[in-house]
Amino acid sequence: MTVNSISGGKTSAYISARYSADLEIFALVRTSDPSCLYPDRGIRQEVEDRLQMPFIGTLEDDTIIETIFDLEQYIGREIKWVSGETFDDVISNKGGYLPNKVARYCTTYLQTFPIAGYLHEHRLNPVTMRFGFRANEMNRARTMDSKRNENGVVEVKIPVGRHDNGNIKWETVEYQKPEYPLIEDVIYRDTIEEYWNGKPVKFAKHNNCVGCWWRPGVMLNTLNKKHPNKMEWFAKQEEQTGNRFKTETTYRKIIERKLQIQLFEDDFNECDSGYCGI
Repeated sequence: MTVNSISGGKTSAYISARYSADLEIFALVRTSDPSCLYPDRGIRQEVEDRLQMPFIGTLEDDTIIETIFDLEQYIGREIKWVSGETFDDVISNKGGYLPNKVARYCTTYLQTFPIAGYLHEHRLNPVTMRFGFRANEMNRARTMDSKRNENGVVEVKIPVGRHDNGNIKWETVEYQKPEYPLIEDVIYRDTIEEYWNGKPVKFAKHNNCVGCWWRPGVMLNTLNKKHPNKMEWFAKQEEQTGNRFKTETTYRKIIERKLQIQLFEDDFNECDSGYCGI
């Protein structure tokens, strides 16, 4: 079985458009913070219907919701929506320990667990999963390949319920066999950008969480002007837990920094955008 895991960015959308799969799946990062409320009540209800769970808002650019609906219409195939715990609950259940560049557990809890759990629940794994590594990203493919077991499959340990004492029950499952169609077909970013030019799919300038700590502070400061409520969420997480996402500074300092020059989103490349999506 082939699976396209869609992040909401142009690269994974390109794979979905050009390489049809048995299953198109999207993992939505949710928050329970009402200050990040998605503005359209009707769309909120539609997202809840897709997920079969409450939806208040996302910590990504709200445009990602439009992206997935637009993409589904464009490719003419259903996209399955999944989601795990809210980001708020993930942090709370980890004892207030914030994810960071060294311990990036958020990607696992917010994206891998929901997708792998869905596949396991429906007895679909292991699957062949397409990754959006472009032709110049061979190192990322080699890193992924290093995780394969003797059967060529990447395993993952996922929660599958709870024991009688309330502790989480974990199970190691064969998750997916990675495939890299863009590397095989020598596809670079310029081809992807050209493909989406004029197409009826709306994309955010940057996908992944607005406050992703992989992004440099100057970029986070710039994004704060567009998403102040979401950047405030990240600052409050640090203040409430007493921990930091970045070791060198706090999000409050990033938000309050007065830039001496005007920066634009085009000043940053994809490597500044975080690595959660593909």
